[in-house]
Amino acid sequence: MTHPQLISVIIPTLNEESTLGATLRRLQRQEEPFELIVVDGRSEDETRAVACSQGATVLQAPRGRASQMNRGAEAATGRVFLFLHADTLLPPDGLSTIRSALNDPDTSSGTFRLQFDDPTPLLHFYAQCTRWPWIRLCFGDRGQFAERSAFEAVGGFPEWPLFEDLELASRLREHGGFRFLDTAVTTSARRFRRCGTLRQQLRNLYLWSHYMWGTDPERVAHRYHGPAPDAETQPQS
Repeated sequence: MTHPQLISVIIPTLNEESTLGATLRRLQRQEEPFELIVVDGRSEDETRAVACSQGATVLQAPRGRASQMNRGAEAATGRVFLFLHADTLLPPDGLSTIRSALNDPDTSSGTFRLQFDDPTPLLHFYAQCTRWPWIRLCFGDRGQFAERSAFEAVGGFPEWPLFEDLELASRLREHGGFRFLDTAVTTSARRFRRCGTLRQQLRNLYLWSHYMWGTDPERVAHRYHGPAPDAETQPQS
């Protein structure tokens, strides 16, 4: 009898005490075996305590999702990695779905579709766009997974301040075996609520266009991060 593969779920955090608990509780109900690795960028709230209370291994790394996720991958023991944002909920059978996809010898990486916890018409339209099998829309809030061998073959995440998720997906697709799952994760719309849906989407489009044009991420990262949000809306989504 073949045993399910161990999946290492790697979550970068920064001041995520209000969102992390729900994400980890959803993960605890997934099909085993899995390990939960929270890589914190020196939070100033109770993020690390929340992670520990839910049985996650807690690491620290220099602030920045790319460096944090790479640190988590270095410490992981699984043959499969799932990179998940702290405010993103897997579907109840999320890990089983990943395992089923990877049973195909032609699949070594992939991503989920996306839906929001606040499905306004514009956000619903944006979520529907993730049904398209287009690598340039593979943002990290969709949940990206890869076999360890594929992740290491493409050099992991480029340690950029922005677009590291798009670039990893692009490199994995070039490596071969990238799969678009017909199952959605649910991510928080908090950034849209804080900034306004249309305004935030226009900002996202502006930044995405710069990625497509090949702009140095350092030049535009400040437009993504902006001023520090309040305690309910931290910038890890």
